Amino acid sequence: MLVAAGGPSPDWRAHWPLFAAALAAQFTFDLGSSAARAASLGVSIRPHLPAAGLAYLVDLALAPLGLLVSYAAFPDRPFAFLLALPLLGLIGFFAGERRARVDHVVELGHAYRGTALLLGDVVEADDAYTGSHSRHVVDLVLSVCDRMELGPKIRRDAEFTALLHDVGKIRIPAEIINKPGKLDADERAVIEQHTVEGEKMLEKVGGVLGEVGHLVRSCHERWDGGGYPDRLAGEAIPLVARIVCACDAFSAMTTDRPYRKAMSEVEALAELQRCAGTQFDPAVIDALVAVS
Repeated sequence: MLVAAGGPSPDWRAHWPLFAAALAAQFTFDLGSSAARAASLGVSIRPHLPAAGLAYLVDLALAPLGLLVSYAAFPDRPFAFLLALPLLGLIGFFAGERRARVDHVVELGHAYRGTALLLGDVVEADDAYTGSHSRHVVDLVLSVCDRMELGPKIRRDAEFTALLHDVGKIRIPAEIINKPGKLDADERAVIEQHTVEGEKMLEKVGGVLGEVGHLVRSCHERWDGGGYPDRLAGEAIPLVARIVCACDAFSAMTTDRPYRKAMSEVEALAELQRCAGTQFDPAVIDALVAVS
């Protein structure tokens, strides 16, 4: 690099802009290749940026070694750089390990997304309404997350939770799910177990989806504490579950069901606003109204 800057010079500090530009180019290429890898797998690079940022900080801390090696390779000591070769070899090994870890994380994210979509397809095969409803909820939830400017991890958890919030209904008898009239107390008690069943199913999958299980469990809690299954209230309800709860209700109200006709979007939004502060988190309702 110093040769490119005009030949060896003991005052390497004069060439720091070139050094900084080369380092920025390296980071840009590395991030671009990781993003392309993620895109080829159909996943977003955004959830992995914090881990990549930590790796780049390590690279930044080690980069001055390159300057020291080039400074050592002046004509009066042409073989001095050999002293740094073991360290450079070790750094190269760690760089390869880091790259493999980044690829592994991206591929793992792809695998989890694929598993979530597969479970969503299972739900849809079991009950067409529940499946298409879940996918509509996903779209609403992601729009609300963007409106609330939530981070990539929360957004990822919200997407999985929205897709799988009704997965436990697979274990609920179809005659209760599709009953055309009002449920009696016993039937209501059975259907209210679907969030618990969903949590159990996702815990068996493990990993990210296992973590999403407790969010699925809380998707029918109410802001005022009158929901189920744990009677959580206010901010004790996970934010993701509060978002899914509101979007779930909006989607359900604007869809025909065996026991009632769909509301218009205007009517549904008015009902959500009426219930803000009792059934729903007011901040979530504000965001949902803004994106609808």
